[in-house]
Amino acid sequence: MRDLKNIEMHELIGVKCEVIYSTNKLQEGIGGNIINETYHTIVIRDDKGDKIIQKKGAKFRIEINGNERIVKGDKIHYRPHERTKKLVWRRKKW
Repeated sequence: MRDLKNIEMHELIGVKCEVIYSTNKLQEGIGGNIINETYHTIVIRDDKGDKIIQKKGAKFRIEINGNERIVKGDKIHYRPHERTKKLVWRRKKW
């Protein structure tokens, strides 16, 4: 189940998101639903269209069920299907 404790290990498509920090200052404040995710980027759909945001160096406010969490883009800088495997493996080593 997807919740805020383990959001880094799950698929992000469909989650409400806002960019709170980016190396590109024009991207800060962009918010909407994540509609696609790749190794380096996420695509956020807002009222004006689709925005491609680079994960590396960014911080995102993720909202699930009315609760929010800040996620660093560097922690989710994997392909979605690889991220679940890598982070579960790392967690077992802790």
